[in-house]
Amino acid sequence: MKQILNRLPRPALWLSLAALGAAACAPLNTYYKPGANVAQVSRATTACEVQALRDVPVSTQVRREPPRYIPPRQICDANNNCVTKGGFYVPGELVTFDPNVALRKRVETQCMADRGFAPVSIPACPASVARAAPARATTTLPALNENSCVIRNDGGSFQIVTRG
Repeated sequence: MKQILNRLPRPALWLSLAALGAAACAPLNTYYKPGANVAQVSRATTACEVQALRDVPVSTQVRREPPRYIPPRQICDANNNCVTKGGFYVPGELVTFDPNVALRKRVETQCMADRGFAPVSIPACPASVARAAPARATTTLPALNENSCVIRNDGGSFQIVTRG
């Protein structure tokens, strides 16, 4: 990791570190069923994503935003000598979007619900809890309550902790 970071330009290094830090503070948004194995959740999610993509395929649409007119403007110097710059049009941007995204996500969520999973958002644990908890990865999903939080580990694994 250190070798990779040493090769990044300074702005890229700071952006990478900021992204890593933000991910550590972000909640864990996942599908959940207490007692399920983390690997089962991953397999079920992939199967439902594939089904949703098959049932509601990507429909890439391209649209051009309308052009904008920038009106003429007068520019004056300190001696009150003024010049009028003519107005001009700025062409509209091309926008690409998929109108099926929301429906595809609903189909995926319904597929997971049919398998007994519900979407949840587990907040990140405070730094004090993360430091105090023994390092390990959750393999079986525990029951959640209002005191549950998540610690994100290196490599993409996570640990769910219930305080109190």
